[in-house]
Order: sequence, then C-alpha cells, then structure tokens
Amino acid sequence: MTVAQRLTYTDAYEQLRRAQKPGAGVPAYTRWVNRSLARYAAAFLASKGVSADGTTALSATFSAVGLVLLALGPISWWTGVAVAVLFAIGYVLDSADGQVARLTGTGSPAGEWLDHVVDAIRTPAIHLCALISWYRHDPVRDDISSWLLALPVVFALVAVGHFMSQILAEQLLRARGVRTNVASDAGPIRSFVNLPMDAGVTCWVFVLWGAPGVFAVAYGLLLIAHIGIGAISMRRKRRALHALKNQETTT
Repeated sequence: MTVAQRLTYTDAYEQLRRAQKPGAGVPAYTRWVNRSLARYAAAFLASKGVSADGTTALSATFSAVGLVLLALGPISWWTGVAVAVLFAIGYVLDSADGQVARLTGTGSPAGEWLDHVVDAIRTPAIHLCALISWYRHDPVRDDISSWLLALPVVFALVAVGHFMSQILAEQLLRARGVRTNVASDAGPIRSFVNLPMDAGVTCWVFVLWGAPGVFAVAYGLLLIAHIGIGAISMRRKRRALHALKNQETTT
C-alpha cells in the first residue's frame, strides 16, 4: 500500500498545516488565500492516491480549458467569470503539487521540471489568448484603441522575463548553497506591496472581461505595476548574484 493510500484526508491536512512554508514577503493572495486552498486540495488529492505529477496535470488541464475559453469564447461577463475561476483553480493546484509531493514521496527532479515547464507555457499563454480574443472581435477593436492590442504582447514579455528571473536566480543561488527564502523581517506590508505581481490577481482580473474598456484600464494598470515591481525585483536578484560572485572571488 502506498503512502498516499495510507493517508487519510485529516492526517494529510494536519501534516501540511504543521509544515507551512515561510510567508514573509510572498504576495498577499498567494500567502493567505492560495496556499490555504492548496492545502485542502493537496490533502484531498493525496488521500485519494493522486501523485504530484498527477496534480500538475490537473492544474494544466484547468488552465488549458480556461485558455481555450478565453481565446475562442465570446467576450461576456460569464466568459470572464468562468475563465477567472478556471485560472484560479489551476493556480491552486499549481501550489498543491509540491505539497502532494512532500506528503506522498512522489516528488522528483523530473516532477519539478514538469511543474516549471507548465508554468513557463501558462504564463505567456494567458496574455496571448487575451490578444487572440481581442483581435477576433471587431466590436472590441472598435471599443478600445488599436494600440491597446499591444498590451497583451508587452505583458507576455514582462511576465516571462520576471518568471525566468525568479526561477534562474533561485536555482543559481541554491546551487551555491544560498538560502532563497524571503528575508524573515519582510512583514505583511511587503506582501500587499507585491500584490500586483500575484498570479492570483492576474487570474481574477478577468472577471472584468465582459467590459472591454474597464478591463483594458485594469489590465494596463496591472502591467505598469508588473514593470515597476518586476524591475525592482530583478535588480535585487542581480545584486544578490553579484555579491555571491564577489564572495567566491575573495575566498
């Protein structure tokens, strides 16, 4: 009998609750909403014998359905709400797969690789599918200025750049024995400052999809925040890597 089959939902949830990751500096939605929901999801899936890779596959499936609906569905309120919910579920499961791995012992370098590949595809796909939908609907192109069609393209580039900056910095620092957790003195204020960078916010902004003009404003403001906060984050990571290089040179 596998570990996943031996675990009950209650036992799985209690193990996860006692082994929470540090939340200092983590964007507010991820820190207080997504991680909590992910614990429930991970406990349920682990108790049913679902592996970490299986959880990643579920995450990718929910996200893929949302992407298809976003690109090919009508621009309406119900579409926006459905897309937001599908994306949010995909994000919960994206956070749950690592927890399932710890509970069931099904984690592996291949599983971590798969998780990053799914994230690397999903991150730009959200914005590119928004672009496809805007381009397909003539009324929307008449309702918003044509130059706003560039917003999803720029957002996709910024999101991918920040994602790669985050992943590569963590891997490079970890490979040299440097802890990559956010500083413990980063209080709740930083979590709210980083909120625009939260994947959960990107998910839920699509509830405004049925009002193209309103969505374009909210989406544009979110992009500006991504550019500003992302630039600060990248600068901080580059300085950390430079400092590491200087330490290696002097030793």
